[in-house]
Amino acid sequence: MAWSTRELADLAGTTLKTVRYYHRIGLLDEPERGANGYKRYRVMHLIRLLRIRRLVDLGVPLSDIEAMEESEGNAERTLRALDAELKASIERQQRMRKELALILERRSLVDLPPGFDGDVADLSEVERSMLMVFSRVLDAKAMEAVRELHAVPRSPAQAELDALPADADEVTRRRVAEELLPVARGQIEAQPSLVDATTQAALAAPMVVRGLAELYNPAQLDVLRRLNALLQQEEKGP
Repeated sequence: MAWSTRELADLAGTTLKTVRYYHRIGLLDEPERGANGYKRYRVMHLIRLLRIRRLVDLGVPLSDIEAMEESEGNAERTLRALDAELKASIERQQRMRKELALILERRSLVDLPPGFDGDVADLSEVERSMLMVFSRVLDAKAMEAVRELHAVPRSPAQAELDALPADADEVTRRRVAEELLPVARGQIEAQPSLVDATTQAALAAPMVVRGLAELYNPAQLDVLRRLNALLQQEEKGP
């Protein structure tokens, strides 16, 4: 009893195209042909095809199957590597599910980088956007410091900066910068390493500078420049 290529594919639960591809890459031997020129597959071909499909269903790449068959050691290494990849993938999906659960509870979290799971309702749209930018240029340690800073309730001065109109007068800009000074000083004392990290990120990644320029209005940018000048003046001392 012999089967045609289509019959073999049907028995193995695969496609004609797949069987021909396995022939082409050398995973499945070509059978003998009958007098009519058609391939005549036997049980050994079906078993071979089923074994290949079994490994493929487990996630083994076709390119690794031949090496697995060469030695028991190769087979074990391939399967252990696959197991490690699956473990990492499952852990990643579990993290994703946790994040999705948080986002379903608080939809605003979708606008923030991973890890921001607290109450972010008081963050302005601009600050949320900048956090997303920083998540692409700061390392995990620096982003953890950013998260810790944002776990503290925002000060009235920060809220005023968020709402500052572009045409705010000179007196208002100076006052807001001065009121932000103790806030910024406290943040630096709480996370001293973050200053260098954000400075280096701004120098190395043009998107940070561009984000500041495009997201903040002229009055807000002026307040930030004044605040930076006040901080530098404090560092130099009297």
